[in-house]
Amino acid sequence: MNIFFILRPLSSPLIFSYIILFYLLAKNTSCDVDPKFLACPPTTCVNNNQSISYPFYIEGKQEPFCGNPGFGISCGPNGFPILNLSNTQYIIHQIFYENQTLRVSNAAFSVSRSNTTNSKGCLPLPLTQNLTLPSTREFDIAPNQTNIRLFYGCGSLPWLEEHKVGCFNKTSSVLALYKEDKNISFVSKNCKGEVVDTIVEDGIIGGNEEALTKGFLLTWKAGNCSVCHNTGGRCGFDFVMYTFRCFCTDRVHSVKCGPDDDPVVKKGLSLKTKLGIASVVVGAAGVVVLLMVLACCFRKNLFRRENPTHRIIEGFLKEHGPLPTARYSYSEVKKLTNSFRKQLGQGGFGSVYKGQLHDGRAVAVKILNKSEGNGEEFINEVASISRTSHVNIVRLLGFCLDSSKRALIYEFMPNGSLDRFIYEEKNPLQVAHQLDCKQLYDIAIGIARGLEYLHRGCNTRILHFDIKPHNILLDEDFCPKISDFGLAKLCPRKESAVSIFGVRGTAGYIAPEIFSRNFGAVSHKSDVYSYGMMVLEMVGMKTNIKAEVSRSSEIYFPQWIYNCIESDQELGLQNIRNESDDKMVRKMIIVGLWCIQTNPSTRPAISKVVEMLDSEVELLQIPPKPCLSSYSTSPVHLSCETL
Repeated sequence: MNIFFILRPLSSPLIFSYIILFYLLAKNTSCDVDPKFLACPPTTCVNNNQSISYPFYIEGKQEPFCGNPGFGISCGPNGFPILNLSNTQYIIHQIFYENQTLRVSNAAFSVSRSNTTNSKGCLPLPLTQNLTLPSTREFDIAPNQTNIRLFYGCGSLPWLEEHKVGCFNKTSSVLALYKEDKNISFVSKNCKGEVVDTIVEDGIIGGNEEALTKGFLLTWKAGNCSVCHNTGGRCGFDFVMYTFRCFCTDRVHSVKCGPDDDPVVKKGLSLKTKLGIASVVVGAAGVVVLLMVLACCFRKNLFRRENPTHRIIEGFLKEHGPLPTARYSYSEVKKLTNSFRKQLGQGGFGSVYKGQLHDGRAVAVKILNKSEGNGEEFINEVASISRTSHVNIVRLLGFCLDSSKRALIYEFMPNGSLDRFIYEEKNPLQVAHQLDCKQLYDIAIGIARGLEYLHRGCNTRILHFDIKPHNILLDEDFCPKISDFGLAKLCPRKESAVSIFGVRGTAGYIAPEIFSRNFGAVSHKSDVYSYGMMVLEMVGMKTNIKAEVSRSSEIYFPQWIYNCIESDQELGLQNIRNESDDKMVRKMIIVGLWCIQTNPSTRPAISKVVEMLDSEVELLQIPPKPCLSSYSTSPVHLSCETL
């Protein structure tokens, strides 16, 4: 046989290059340790012995793929690891990998304060905010933790000296009391400064100051690393597939190291065999890949010419980098919903179906209509909610952008939306209803705290613009969650402005300034107005919106509502069973009337609303009567004020 004929296929420079490259890669794989394995050894902060490994990683010192998204930590100046949660720094004292628990304390209560006493020998305690840790995707409060309340600006109270945990300034101190303490009512009236809540471990031996310094326990949720670790691997994360990976010395595996995990290249083959296999496989693969690339490029370019909306959305996703939510194909969405078998609801945006993730969690899948404009609602929803993390904000678990198909995947709320419980022939407090006064009151506070987080707690301030009962979801414990961010606006800087055209929101909940700039600038106070309307509707103080009503200025508020509150008359609501119910309902009505003031400058900020709901009803002032008038629609200027 002609030897030239045998070697002729190898004479092509392209094929020969493929063979050489394949051989070098195979040799490199068989001899060298995988770089991801080398990049992710356990490490520590300087002068600290706490081992840091998966799911945690030290930002700037380790690669992000060495840990899970949301588990990045930094090293403090004193050597302690620092975990940043909800814009608050927490010192990590201990990490218990075996039961996925860690002990943290707010950095404001650091033991380093003991070296900085003032002239009176008192430990200075800076004013802290957002000390109550919200429930997040990654972390949760461990069992047997309790709440403790800090009162700033307290004068000299000798009989409460044991509760003193520091000084706020030269003339006032800071007291710490557990919520069940009998002195808490007296202290709240006599301390003039801020009141903040934090968490400590229950049953700590010692005073309140020691409890604050020791902190509390958190649990975390992440992939189980023990199987990978026990087989000699190092755990990490795959940002492309958005899932757990096991980094081994030879390569990356899915769960554990070894040949029984994923198919691996057999070792020990001769060079002649490798070259023979490579020449066939690489040559054929090169042709197939080339055809696939050409087909994909043709299809992609064709689709882009036909669908500019897809191009806009893809551009947005690339600009904002990897999102902390999973991306699904449309075929995966069909599997999650069992081919869209169980429909939960339908609206102008599309339909919602019940589904189930691979780990068994129930989800709600919103399939958006193909005619949803230029994709602005989809972009708003993904951009706004994907980076939020709060117990009163619904969690976006994933999204789908596959050709013209768009879907959003949320955590499932078994009790549906709030409107199911308040849209009856009569209001919920005038008939026997499964939501009592206390439940409605707790729901109102939860929504306010969620709005406060959107306005003040996010790195990027979020204005919702569509607060209404239909967009408030209730979990199995009737904990409220704000949803539907399709009309939301992002304010990336403290001083910025965005122009909006037309009217945003739902009739009956739209603030006057959205219709006309004569009432003032559109701002976070517009969400406060919608919140007030909703609270009044929750207790039955707002009349049902008639079909002919098309503007919020035309909503009619009966004169007797205001008169009943102003003159302290009976409210006539049959579900008010005792004095405590009456106080809660009156408080909600007063707060609601404050929120719907026509002038935005008269309305309280949402943080003030939370404070009013937490205070005694006797301390609340009766607001002025809202004076509503007709106004014309026009483009308005959205002002993202400093909150």
